Amino acid sequence: MTVSAGLADRVVSGIKDQILAGDLPPGAKLPSESDLVAAYGVSRTVAREAVTRLRAEGLVETFQGRGSFVLAVPAPSPFALESSAIRTQHDVLDMVDFRLGVECEAAALAAAHHDEQSARSIEEALSALATAGPDGAVEADFAFHRAVAAATGNRFYLDLMDSLGPMMIMLPRTRLGDAYSPSDTVHVERVQREHDNIATAILTGDADTARAAMRVHLGSTRRRLRQ
Repeated sequence: MTVSAGLADRVVSGIKDQILAGDLPPGAKLPSESDLVAAYGVSRTVAREAVTRLRAEGLVETFQGRGSFVLAVPAPSPFALESSAIRTQHDVLDMVDFRLGVECEAAALAAAHHDEQSARSIEEALSALATAGPDGAVEADFAFHRAVAAATGNRFYLDLMDSLGPMMIMLPRTRLGDAYSPSDTVHVERVQREHDNIATAILTGDADTARAAMRVHLGSTRRRLRQ
């Protein structure tokens, strides 16, 4: 990064802070180049580059002869995934791959950061999964994975899990044959062992094993889907 780029970053950051704090509300005129030069101790070239960057990010608009004005900050768009958007076998496999990328690290973080309350939630979810009948298997499975996400202490994992909802469990099951149904004893026992291994690693604080156990569980789901 060049010196001028670093100086421009400082100006951009300072103006962004003012915009987000409401000191420069939508419609407000941005300080002139001269004012920016004086406020940040930079050259006119750096001040001009900073305004160009802000314009590229959609934060300000410049009018010839009038100056630059602050635009409304776009409202954040929460992540949401409609189950209706997952239609094909390929979509379901992609969802499992997505979960592999997210939940394996969530399990490791849960092992490193869980507290007494989140540990109890994982144990309760695991117990509920073991006793759930076919009608409640999906909800119980999702509750376990949600408890793991909550145990990370990172709200973004939990927000993502809530956005996906129980359909992240249901959709793969709709593509599996009768041999992998919630009423098949061998399959249920195998899945329960996979969850047991995840929970044990998390509750003993073994992050590497927790990550690996989650990968084994979701990887097994993926292999079953591909058969």
